[in-house]
Amino acid sequence: MYVYNDYDQQLVDDRVDQFREQTQRYLAGELKDEEFLPLRLQNGLYVQRYAPMLRVAIPYGMLSSAQLRKLADISEQYDRGYGHFSTRQNIQFNWPKLETVPDILAELASVQMHAIQTSGNCIRNTTTDQFAGVLADEVVDPRPYCELIRQWSTFHPEFAFLPRKFKIAVNSAAHTDRAAIQVHDIGVQIIRNANHELGYRIYVGGGLGRTPMVGQVITEFLPEEHLLTYLEAIVRVYNQHGRRDNKYKARIKILVKALGIEAFRTRVEQEWVHLKNGPSTLTQAEIDRVAKHFSAPDYAALPSESAAVEALKADSKRFRNWVERNTTAHKIAGYTAVTLSLKKTGVAPGDIYAKQMRAAAELADQFSFGELRVSHFQNLILADVRQEDLPALWEAAKAQGFATPNIGTLTDIICCPGGDFCALANAKSIPIAEQIQARFEDLDYLYDLGDIELNISGCMNACGHHHVGHIGILGVDKKGEEFYQISLGGASNQNAAIGKILGPSFKADEMADVVEKIIDVFVEQRTEEELFVDTVNRLGITPFKERVYA
Repeated sequence: MYVYNDYDQQLVDDRVDQFREQTQRYLAGELKDEEFLPLRLQNGLYVQRYAPMLRVAIPYGMLSSAQLRKLADISEQYDRGYGHFSTRQNIQFNWPKLETVPDILAELASVQMHAIQTSGNCIRNTTTDQFAGVLADEVVDPRPYCELIRQWSTFHPEFAFLPRKFKIAVNSAAHTDRAAIQVHDIGVQIIRNANHELGYRIYVGGGLGRTPMVGQVITEFLPEEHLLTYLEAIVRVYNQHGRRDNKYKARIKILVKALGIEAFRTRVEQEWVHLKNGPSTLTQAEIDRVAKHFSAPDYAALPSESAAVEALKADSKRFRNWVERNTTAHKIAGYTAVTLSLKKTGVAPGDIYAKQMRAAAELADQFSFGELRVSHFQNLILADVRQEDLPALWEAAKAQGFATPNIGTLTDIICCPGGDFCALANAKSIPIAEQIQARFEDLDYLYDLGDIELNISGCMNACGHHHVGHIGILGVDKKGEEFYQISLGGASNQNAAIGKILGPSFKADEMADVVEKIIDVFVEQRTEEELFVDTVNRLGITPFKERVYA
């Protein structure tokens, strides 16, 4: 993973000192609330329902075991002993005291972490595939390109106060999208052209929130060296022409829709003339400088299968379920990628306690070269596990609550913190997730249903990505009461789609029943080998609507 040089470290250390002084001035009454607001947002600090919330950057989801142990220490010393992994591959602390936040930032800086640009109207954390660098279907490892974008966008002087927040995602899988790039402000698909030259297909104008949209292709092939200059041209056009009079119409998706993709492309091309082949053009030396941080670990020469693993799979249904659901084929023979589920029933999806953080760090040291990944599905990944170590890892994961064999199933729920924490939320999210998980605890039934993505958001900001869930749940407020709206048919993969709203919303205590009725229609109507989202796309929402509102 990327390791700071002296310049990087000095930058982060100076930022801590700067914010410490700003916080002291605010607490002393020398800065007004409106003056402190942009300063705290630039350092990832929100004011939530009950306490401040600090969002810590985990660039493109990469964590070292040392960093995870530091997060555990911070959660115990400055918070309430746990953190929450978000759909942006970051971690959030929900209970820090304002006066201690500079100390937290100093602790983070000691392990090359920060909270810079995790909030505010700026370019946020760049995200990518949680299996980056380890699966055989990649064009190249996308992480060096994510790091190049991170370095370019951090403290970019033009883009500190954009019309609205700005999110970029990068995908390199050749035939699928594991980074949801089409529902980001900019989506970068790494490709090769007919001449086998490396480059990018760029999407623009995607996003969720109040007005969900799937991004449009602005260029089919951008040569490798022009990544940063072209992204800069896009963001410049947005910065110049995006609306600032209405925050609900300020995202780039609104500008792209208003202009039309052709007119928007023309403006970007006109701006790019001044940037193309300029100082931000990538040289091979610069690409190599960053890429060397992501070289392959010291893999051993191993057989493609482990006899001990196959024997245990035959003997233990529980182990077999875990292997089938929570492991992913690796490009190196004898290795596998393992997902540690943070979706155990009764625990808020994405939450992790300090004890678990330390345990996960120990598992990473023991089984996966000391590194972990955070997925936008709010789980942890050990990317480089020897197959022969799977039985031992399984036992250790079970002891820590990481071995729920539900990855990709209906209970592997994406869920925002909702009204339990967030001041913006209209309704609670976590109790709805728990209610549905409890209803669908039968693993045999879950596996028979196949892959289903269920996403829950507590408000229209869509932090739970409900618009692109196969089943999406949105919390709404009706005269002070919490209700929930259902959508069906969303998708965040290469066939990205916004779900269609089923109809009027439901009370909280009805939600598990409603989801069960939806699933019943699927079971009755599906064809052999058809997944839930395929059935919805084939039938439309009418049969589901008729059952639910009967």
